[in-house]
Amino acid sequence: MGLLSLGTPLHWDQAKHYADHVRHHGITQFLNIWDRLKDRQGDELLWGDEIEYMVVELDEKEKNAVLSLCQTDILAKLQPLTADINAKTDSSVVPPVFHPEYGRYMLESTPGAPYTGNVHDLLLVEANMRFRRHLARSNLEPNQIPVTFTSFPRLGVPGKFTEPYYDPAEAVSSHSLFLPEQITNPHARFPTLTANIRRRRKSKVAINLPIYIDERTPRPFVDPTIPWHRNVFSEDPEARNGAALIDHIYMDAMGFGMGCCCLQLTFQCCNIEQSRRMYDALIPIGPIMLALTAASPLWRGYLADVDCRWNVIAGSVDDRTEEERGLKPLKENKMQIPKSRYDSVDLYISEQWMNRPEYNDSPLPINQSIYDRMRKHGIDDLLSRHIAHLFIRDPIVIFLELIDQDDSKSTDHFENIQSTNWQTLRFKPPPPDSQIGWRVEFRSMEVQMTDFENAAFAVFIVLLSRAIMSMNLNFYVPISKVDENMRRAQQRDAVHQSKFYFRREVFTPASRVNSGAATPMSRTSSSSGAPSPTSPNGANGTNGATNGFHAPQHHYPKQRVMPNCFPPPPPPDEGLPGGSVSEEYAEYTMDEIINGRGDAFPGLVGLVEAYLGTLDMCAAEERKIASYLDLIRRRASGALKTPATWIREFVRAHPAYKHDSVVSQEINYDLMVAVDEIERGVRRAPDLLPEDYVGGDKDSGSIDG
Repeated sequence: MGLLSLGTPLHWDQAKHYADHVRHHGITQFLNIWDRLKDRQGDELLWGDEIEYMVVELDEKEKNAVLSLCQTDILAKLQPLTADINAKTDSSVVPPVFHPEYGRYMLESTPGAPYTGNVHDLLLVEANMRFRRHLARSNLEPNQIPVTFTSFPRLGVPGKFTEPYYDPAEAVSSHSLFLPEQITNPHARFPTLTANIRRRRKSKVAINLPIYIDERTPRPFVDPTIPWHRNVFSEDPEARNGAALIDHIYMDAMGFGMGCCCLQLTFQCCNIEQSRRMYDALIPIGPIMLALTAASPLWRGYLADVDCRWNVIAGSVDDRTEEERGLKPLKENKMQIPKSRYDSVDLYISEQWMNRPEYNDSPLPINQSIYDRMRKHGIDDLLSRHIAHLFIRDPIVIFLELIDQDDSKSTDHFENIQSTNWQTLRFKPPPPDSQIGWRVEFRSMEVQMTDFENAAFAVFIVLLSRAIMSMNLNFYVPISKVDENMRRAQQRDAVHQSKFYFRREVFTPASRVNSGAATPMSRTSSSSGAPSPTSPNGANGTNGATNGFHAPQHHYPKQRVMPNCFPPPPPPDEGLPGGSVSEEYAEYTMDEIINGRGDAFPGLVGLVEAYLGTLDMCAAEERKIASYLDLIRRRASGALKTPATWIREFVRAHPAYKHDSVVSQEINYDLMVAVDEIERGVRRAPDLLPEDYVGGDKDSGSIDG
């Protein structure tokens, strides 16, 4: 969720005249942050998650599950309740925070305070998530349920899919054929964002997902549920004039994308250099985790031939004109822009030696005047290009009262553009007048149906981030290959049917013993085949290297607190890498990436297990974290299904399914009931979850650590 400012939002015809003003002052605000905090050092690991819920209302008599547009009422109940918890408990207990989101049926929740690097905090995550869901559920009506479900299967179908029902013909912001105005959060930011994207683009957004062709799916598939001949808004003819593709599921509004739910994580880094290194290291991980968390095969009442939300959201906020999309010669616009403002990362930004220039191999349009200004200010080439690339975008929502700001105290203009570049990773400068440091946000994952799964993936990414930094791991592959991985990650059953580009050798070479620089963390072979870090501060000897690993010279006490500051990776003895980068990567299965390739690579789980060997954990902590890693390991191997596969099979096995790709009202109702029962532990799903999974009915969580 972006910044919810108060004020008078400007229509695009007015807002566009202030675009350069916002960009200029946004850069001034960033440069002020840079000057104040570029040398900030030593921040501890603080991190947190964001989880989004849909509130679904069940009508057992009609066998209908619909979205409840009750966000305002629920938040009004939750906010005083959390305040009461805060008042009645000591400072060690911090109640969670609930936020509004784009969809009026959505809730966003975060922990009330960030987690730290203490091992104990890893075990608080699931309990906190469970408590948040329990708190939300306890303030709903008996026939309402909070589900962590990526995309509502019947959003936009003819008839009733919300409570209360509203007519899409009243959609004055989106002009959608399918979604009513009232589905959008009424805060001025959201309808203005929706309308101004349409106005800037000079058409509605157009999203087309390939339909899953089943035994009785009509061929060609021409969607009979599209109101082809509606004549309410000027854009209504777009569908019949080619925007709606044959054999595809057509969607035409921001709500189809921004109405999805996801799981996001944010980490505070030691300093700006390590935040840039962390940002880069997690870029290739984004599509891997998207595929592994795939959870959205159903769209607008149909089975799609994809498993993920990413392209839907990218299309839902694509404000590029036809010229910027390369469909017409440039005349009114300055440049072609290859991607939507919601898409995968376009540029590695670390200055560490591992980041070879050849990895940034995709087109990168930039705002040249902003780049020149950044360089003149003394900022390096990569960070200048990163910011200048983000600032090719126009600010979409401008509030009249916030046009003139004190750039020494505010970052609203910077965040106006920064926060509406929705990419797989986000590099986040510190906010003004705050103790918060330089951060990285990991944004690709789909939300899972249970808090156990969401906690497993959150903890895994945290531990992987520590392994990356402590072992000096190198995950770089060309950006073009990351983009291809993003495309493959969304394909049906990508975890088992696709291969992904991944680096052949992730371990950095030996460093000079007498270089004076900090050397890589020692590594020995663990039971998983992974190198085991043995030093908490990065020091080791460099003798006895075999198979790329370094035998440890010293052993250090295990730690209860995960470090956040690490020495920079030292350059290799033989000089910086050369040769073709195409020799550095290959295509691998998800099982190979996650679980390893024998002695050649221990897999991401193996790397995490190696890092866990440096931590001081009790047996209960080890068992809990092992259960998280086992979920990820088994999902990658095929022993457990992704949510997308489980959902697809549920639909296709339903007695009411006619093998025509249609997700009927009855099927959707039974699916929502099943998802809720699985989360609560009432229904077993051994092909989706471990046999010993305990549901929310028996474990409602806790915030008392």
